[in-house]
Amino acid sequence: MSLKHIGIIMDGNRRWAKARGLKPSEGHTQGYKILRELSLYVLLEKKIPFVSAFVFSTENWSRAEEEVSFLMGLVGRALNEYLDEFHQKNIRVLVLGTREKLNSSVIKALDKDETTTKNNTAGTLALCFNYGGQQEIVDATKKLIKEGVSESQVTAESFAAALYHPEVPPLDLVVRTSGEKRLSGFMLYRAAYSEFLFIDKHWPEFSKADIDAGLEEFYNRQRRYGK
Repeated sequence: MSLKHIGIIMDGNRRWAKARGLKPSEGHTQGYKILRELSLYVLLEKKIPFVSAFVFSTENWSRAEEEVSFLMGLVGRALNEYLDEFHQKNIRVLVLGTREKLNSSVIKALDKDETTTKNNTAGTLALCFNYGGQQEIVDATKKLIKEGVSESQVTAESFAAALYHPEVPPLDLVVRTSGEKRLSGFMLYRAAYSEFLFIDKHWPEFSKADIDAGLEEFYNRQRRYGK
């Protein structure tokens, strides 16, 4: 059974930090380090072409202002810090989401990563940042209307082509950490026939061994696609 796209909902950064008497910011920082390590492992060593990660949802703006401000700064720093490594390793970085509410420095970092790595071919890391699955569907609908697509021309294929970065394929496997068992709006359209794997571990303690175990379980499942 082939696996082309694995999605990760990185949950539990704050709970991991709290359990260790640390500030939430330290949990988020560790979470981004793990994302760097494991995304490269999946793309380059496991040879899975697409990895997507839910790094900041449109609902996350409701968190405390101090935490949101830290996350914005952390994303900007991480994008700048990891860009050279991902580019040298021929990894393409995409950003799925809206630019609304983002400050200019974060937008600049996002655009720089996408532009610099746009021709890379060893694998694709898709960052769902300032992203909401329902909002993506709304935006795709608006795009079709703006382009004058008629009712008879609206198909599953034409709708998929209107999503953010339509070259990102449907999800084969969604992994969520920290014991939560929901999508929380993650890639709703692309998740129609994905398999789900819910892990009790918090994201900052997730490891390559956990990735391997998850992949083994996936390959032992039988995907039916309604049959």
